[in-house]
Amino acid sequence: MRLPFLLLLAAASGTAQQSLQQQVRAIASEAQGTVSTACFLANSDLNCDLNQHDHPPMQSVFKLPLGIAILHQVEQGKFTLDQQIRFEPSDRILPHAYSPLWDKYPQAGVDIPLRELLRLTVSLSDNVAADILLRVGGGPAVVDRYIASLGVRGFHLRDNENALHHATSVQYGNWFEPAGAVQLLRMIDEHSPLNAEHTAFLREIMTAPLEKTRIGTKLPPGTIVAHKSGTSDVDNGLAHATNDIGLITLPDGRKLAVAVFVTDSRADEATRLRVIGEIGKAAFDASQRSH
Repeated sequence: MRLPFLLLLAAASGTAQQSLQQQVRAIASEAQGTVSTACFLANSDLNCDLNQHDHPPMQSVFKLPLGIAILHQVEQGKFTLDQQIRFEPSDRILPHAYSPLWDKYPQAGVDIPLRELLRLTVSLSDNVAADILLRVGGGPAVVDRYIASLGVRGFHLRDNENALHHATSVQYGNWFEPAGAVQLLRMIDEHSPLNAEHTAFLREIMTAPLEKTRIGTKLPPGTIVAHKSGTSDVDNGLAHATNDIGLITLPDGRKLAVAVFVTDSRADEATRLRVIGEIGKAAFDASQRSH
């Protein structure tokens, strides 16, 4: 009698995952745009995929792969984390782009530890700090090739923040398939390309209070989320990109990888953020039933 039981169990699991995908589609419909998602949970059949091989503009999500590429260069001996990197006046992005670094040093011309540039880039999404890292690290093409060398599929980085701030269309050339984003998150969790020290540092600068994330805003208090978001400008009511990708630590210690990209949305900011949070919660809730 065990075979029928297993068949019933498999059918129930399939129904649950179909229900999750239906839930994700229903939530996504509120965005008034294109929502692309992917998720993964080890030793489960969790499936919240929707348009998982689309090419949504990633905006500042690229700063996570950038951080990994720079840490790889540290391990190669090109830099040290405590090395001083010059913030040149030419690094400033005009018109004034979001940059806590620039706000602190409006005249530039100062040396900043590489460790701090990484923290500013990944934790605070500092645009000027990111472009400094791209400058010293060899440019977007170097990051693009390194991520591809890891076996991550569906990542394309062509331009830096300075370019993104001067032409709206440029952002569509920097894209990340949700499936590829989840693949990179899994790599960080399961078999990091970095050593233990640098992986721990990366996760530290990715981790934020739930209210500072998007995928974690509707999760139980105390849930740990290591993430990277990305946001575009809104032009004539069109939000080109509102994104978040991250690793959610479940109560049993497993890591749930989730990527949500909201592209070309006519919904207001509160709705776009709610869509991302609700998808994160739907995946989290389904993971509690998936073993």
